[in-house]
Amino acid sequence: MQIREYQQWLEAWDKARGWDRVAPAHTLIHALEELGEVARLMLQREGYKPVDSQEQLHAELEEELSDVFVFLFKLAYQTGVDVEAALTRGQAKADGRYPDLDQANAELARYHARQAEALAQLVGQHEHQIGT
Repeated sequence: MQIREYQQWLEAWDKARGWDRVAPAHTLIHALEELGEVARLMLQREGYKPVDSQEQLHAELEEELSDVFVFLFKLAYQTGVDVEAALTRGQAKADGRYPDLDQANAELARYHARQAEALAQLVGQHEHQIGT
């Protein structure tokens, strides 16, 4: 299924149930609620909270990401945004912003360096607090 086809299917599916008559702001709130569930799962995935099963975690992440996409596609049709066209423009924007792989790799290296500095600072603060 193509992106535009999915967006059209979702709008028709919602209309058949009367769910197209929800305020766009409420649709956004629902998307944010689902995104919060994705955030919780990402914390588990990265070890912040324990997880019993990586397979179960992955299945839940798939489901919650799908829910986020549903509400974003709904918000798009409610506001007259063609998601496929918007994504095509987004691709062109990304290509224009980072046309050179060396530039993109340099940006990634800067990001990793900043993350390493932040982690070192957190570890240092923790060690200072516990007296090691």
